[in-house]
Parts: sequence; C-alpha cells; structure tokens
Amino acid sequence: MARKLKIKDHAAETRLFANRAIVAMVLVIILMLVIVARLFYLQVVNHEHFSTASRNNRIKIVPVPPTRGLIYDRNGVLLAENIPSFSLELVAEQINDMDDTLNRLKSLISISESDLTIFKRLLKQKRTRRFESLPLRFRLSEEEVARFAVNRHLFPGVDIQARLIRSYPFGDLGVHVLGYVGRINIKELKRIDPANYSATTHIGKLGIERAYEELLHGEVGYRQEEVNVQGRTLRVLNKQPPVAGNNIFLNIDIKLQQVVTDALGEFRGSAVAIDPRNGEILAMVSKPGYDPNLFVTGIDSKSYAELRDSKDKPLFNRTLLGQYPPGSTVKPFMGLAGLEAGKITEDVFCPGWYTLKGDDHRYRDWKKVGHGVTDLDKAITESCDVYFYELAHRLRIDSIHDFMSKFGFGQRTGIDVIGELAGLMPSREWKRRERRLPWYPGETLITGIGQGFTLTTPIQLASATATLAMQGKRIKPSLLHATQSAGEQAMQYHQTELLEPIQLKHTRHWAEVTQAMRNVVHGSHGTARGSARGAKYKYAGKTGTAQVFGIAQDAEYEEDKVAAKLRDHSLFISFAPIDKPRIAVAVVAENAGSGSRYAAPIARKIMDAYLLKDKP
Repeated sequence: MARKLKIKDHAAETRLFANRAIVAMVLVIILMLVIVARLFYLQVVNHEHFSTASRNNRIKIVPVPPTRGLIYDRNGVLLAENIPSFSLELVAEQINDMDDTLNRLKSLISISESDLTIFKRLLKQKRTRRFESLPLRFRLSEEEVARFAVNRHLFPGVDIQARLIRSYPFGDLGVHVLGYVGRINIKELKRIDPANYSATTHIGKLGIERAYEELLHGEVGYRQEEVNVQGRTLRVLNKQPPVAGNNIFLNIDIKLQQVVTDALGEFRGSAVAIDPRNGEILAMVSKPGYDPNLFVTGIDSKSYAELRDSKDKPLFNRTLLGQYPPGSTVKPFMGLAGLEAGKITEDVFCPGWYTLKGDDHRYRDWKKVGHGVTDLDKAITESCDVYFYELAHRLRIDSIHDFMSKFGFGQRTGIDVIGELAGLMPSREWKRRERRLPWYPGETLITGIGQGFTLTTPIQLASATATLAMQGKRIKPSLLHATQSAGEQAMQYHQTELLEPIQLKHTRHWAEVTQAMRNVVHGSHGTARGSARGAKYKYAGKTGTAQVFGIAQDAEYEEDKVAAKLRDHSLFISFAPIDKPRIAVAVVAENAGSGSRYAAPIARKIMDAYLLKDKP
C-alpha cells in the first residue's frame, strides 16, 4: 500500500518560529535589563563602597606605634630608654595554616615554647583583629634576620619588623621605682583605647611605667601603603606621623639610690629618703630587686619561677607593700601625743618592767635593770619602754589612734605609684569590726612601743618623719619631678601637694621632741650615739627594734640562737640638719637585729652621701 505524504504548513511554521523568536528576544531584553540594573547598582549606587574595597585590595592602612617617652633621674641620668631591635611578626589574616607556618619557622629561627605560648595567647586576645601584625620573637640576631630574608617568599604573612624596645640600663637598681613594660594582656585590652594602642605591643606593668602610662605612651600614627597581590609594600602613599610620649624626670637621684642599695648590704629590707621641704623622694630602695629587662620581651617560666619562689622575695616591693611593726620609732610621736594631751606631768620610775594594776603580768623593758627615774627626754634618748607603757596607759588607745593618724599612720601616703598598702593603726572600733573582740589594756601598752597590731610601711614611716622634721607641715610624697613634651626643651614641673598640717597647742613641743631625738645620736647615752661619730652636721634620729615573734615572759632573747628569719627587724628614722632639714630617712632592715647597730649606720651613710656631696 502506498505511503501517504504529509504536506508541510509553511505558514504555521513561520508563525511558530516568529513566536519563539519574540519570546527569546523578550528573555534577552529582560536579562539585559537585569544586567544593566545590576551594573547600575554596582557602579552607581554602590560606587563608593566598591571603590573603597578596590582600593583596599591594593592599599592598606598600617598603624605606626609612637616612641615611648624616656625616664630620667633628677640630674638627667637616663633610667629607661628605647633601643632598636628586629622582631619576627605574623599577620594571621594572611596565613592559611598557622601551625604549619610556626613549625617551619622553628627550623629557621630559634623560637622557645615560652615565645609560642605568649604568641598564641596574644593571637587569641586579638582574634577579631587578625589583620594586625603580632610579634612572635623579639631581638633577632643579624644571622637570624639574614636566614629568614633568604626564605621570605616561603612565608606569606610573616615579616621582619624593626621596633624600639624598652631597656633599663641600671637593671635592678631602680626596678621597684620604675617598674617595667610587658606585653599587653586581656585585662589591659579592656581598659585601653584600642585605636591608640593598635600598633603597640607593650604597656607599663608596675611602678612609674604604669602610673604614668598615659604620658609615656604617646599617640598612634598611620601609614597608607600601596601593596601588590602578595601583600608586599610597593610605596607609601600618605602618612600621619605618631606623637611620641612625654619624657619624665623623677625626683630620684640614681647615685643616692646606689648608695642606699650598697648601704643595705646583704640585708633584705627597704630605705626611703625624702626632702621634707617639698615631699620629693630622693631615693626609694626595696631589696632585693630583680632585672626588669627580663620581663620586657617575655620572661621564660623557669626564670620567673626562680624569682617567684625565692625566699628573699625579690618581686615584693617592701617600700609600699611591706608592713612592719614600727617598734620604738613611734616613741617621738607618742611623746608629742602625751605633751599635747597634758599627760606628761611627772617622771616615771623604770625598774625594768611594768605591770597593770590588778595584773601580775610583767611588760618588760629592753634594759633588764631598768632606766631608773625617767623623763620624756631620757625616755626617747635611751628608748625606755616602761615610760611609754605608762604614757600609753594614760592616753588610752583611741586617743593614741587619733593623734598618730594625723601623721599618716594607718593610711596610704598617696605616693604617685599604684599598689601602696595602708599599714595599721589599731583602735577599739577596728578590733571590734575586724576581730569581733574587745580591746584589752595590755594591748594599749604594747601599742605605745610600736608593737602589737601596729603596722607601718617604710614609705609611711619616712613621710611621718618628714612631717616631724617640718614641725607639722605635711606634703604628699612624690616621685615625679617634671615632664617634657616630645621635641621640646621646656619642662612642666610637678606641683607639690600640701596636706592638712598638724597644729599643736604649744609649738614648743616640737622642739622638745626634736631635742630628745638629737640626743639619741649626739647624746652621751643615746641609743644611736655610735652611728653619729665624726658627723659634720647635727641630725635627729630614733632607733627601733621590732619583734618578729613573741617571747615568753621568763624567756631571754638570744639573737645567735634564733633562726635568721625570726630575728628582730632593725629600724631607724632620722632627719638632717636639725635646724634646716633637707633630708628625712627611714630604714627597715629585716631580721638584722638592733636598730642602733644596723639601721642607724645605714641611715648615716645615706645622709652623708646626700648632704656632703658636690652639687651637680
């Protein structure tokens, strides 16, 4: 059967093709409109955003750290400086595999576990700022710099940077005054201005470095750099230079600081020298100290453990944190309290011990045979305990507390560094609040000779001595002498801050106590007469020997049979010259023994060095 042929409908096919062409054209036009709209959106509406993003692909903003201000002593001797150093730094954002990069770097450059630990901690702290350059190792040697330079292409995101790092040329000599700088930690990140510290890796940790951080740091600068696809800098397009921190001049005399350190010898302890006329701290030593340079770039765990666990506690600032019984150094102040209260009306007989009425307990005098009939002058000159037991009993504890507080006992001095403790001047209210116990009369007696609950810091004792020297004029002690803005010669001097003065009913009482203190060192029976031999000036002083532990009533204190750490502390306060005081000194030598034998000669060396030196 023949196959039937189908005749094509050309008109229908033409219409179908035309319809399809129209649909395709509409789709093309729609897509073109979408593309045009998108281009308009990207190039016109969002032009500024993408233009900035484009620039950022070839231009980066690099924060430039300011140069930290220098620290000088009162005579212009440099105490803290900045020295150039090469550091190995990484930008986390540009590194794909951090662990692999660190492992490969260790094969080129010596990197300790301590360096790695600190770096990873810093990386964690700044996880939201991965574009910032973080230091891995400081103080690279020339050989290490050259070795890395050859392999630089293998380490994207890693580079060598030249930085200034802090250095303390006198090492441990002024560490408890200056403090040190160290790497910024998490707690510090929360209190600083992140923008101003965007390029800063270190911050003041202790002492002057911390107290005056804002002055020393300066203001960050910026550098606009053009970079290639590898992130290498091609050229600098623009820059805003940083503002260097202010230089600081201290009241400290570093030569006198050395004299004080040498005078303390092998003893642990502290000594402070103040100019009583203006509160300037001339020397402030806590011994032993440590080398602050160890902490600047990160101390290793072994070295830190040795410092932390040392029985001599070199990290402990005894001047501000050491709280010691003041011993007999309080007796001149107690004498003033008695004169002011009208409680010194008759002499006291000292048989070598003292008892309260109705109590057979004997409070002993340091002199077993006693001092006999004793007045105030003799009591201070020969340091008669019995006299001050009786005086304290007459005054009562709250009266003692109130008068001694006027001199700053039991209070912070307000010195311009952070961390000072207040010591303790006890009272009935204090014991009731802190111990929930009543006050006993026997506690009043031992308070009168600077024992019992009473505690004082060396800076507090020196400040009180300065007030005594100036007959009640109180000045807040300070370390800051002046500041100097970067690039300028002029200095801005620190203003003395006056505190409320001590007004006595009778000004002659100052002279009475001062005369007794003069007899301590220049009198034929003074407890410190040996230390004043050959002195070319007249000075006033008072010895103190503070017990570290209690002794049974019938027991005898034998220094050579007592463990070294349980021996008495040796104390001495003094000021000179008597008529026009220029220096006030407080010395505490831990576990040294008698104040007259050890602390008094130390104070004499300090005053000699200051008063008899050639003027700069």
